Amino acid sequence: MSASLPKPKRTDSAPSPAEVQDMGVLLDAHGAPLLHQFYYPAEQLLYVQWFGNLTAESVVAGAKVVLQTQEKLRFPLLLNNKHGSTGDWSEAMEWLEFEWLPQAYASGLRAFAYVFAPDLNNQLASLEFVARSSQRLAIQVFFDPILAQVWLQQQLPENQ
Repeated sequence: MSASLPKPKRTDSAPSPAEVQDMGVLLDAHGAPLLHQFYYPAEQLLYVQWFGNLTAESVVAGAKVVLQTQEKLRFPLLLNNKHGSTGDWSEAMEWLEFEWLPQAYASGLRAFAYVFAPDLNNQLASLEFVARSSQRLAIQVFFDPILAQVWLQQQLPENQ
């Protein structure tokens, strides 16, 4: 197990496929980055980094893309980093709980680490999501993505 995720590269040189696979950037309606996905095969983990002012609509759009990646790769661990985002997206909660979560679980998701945004509205929505998801997934909140990754690795069945 690696102690920390390799830092996602934002250069033209691609990282080694054994380390990380850049799954691409989703742009919002204005052409700005909404989320960036990185898959770490050795860790069985998808790292999703969110950007900008999130709304219910943008979170649903992003979650649909993450679900497509989940259905394709069937990873058990998701590190959801909202540190670079703001906004109240709580109106997406029903859809996330009753549509996204069951589909993600059916596709193999078992543990979800949530890195808080500094924005209070975003944190409140995040706490509600955690409360709604905790019956189905191992889920924990963090301020540090490295601690989140360490916790996720402990959630793999061979580490329990």
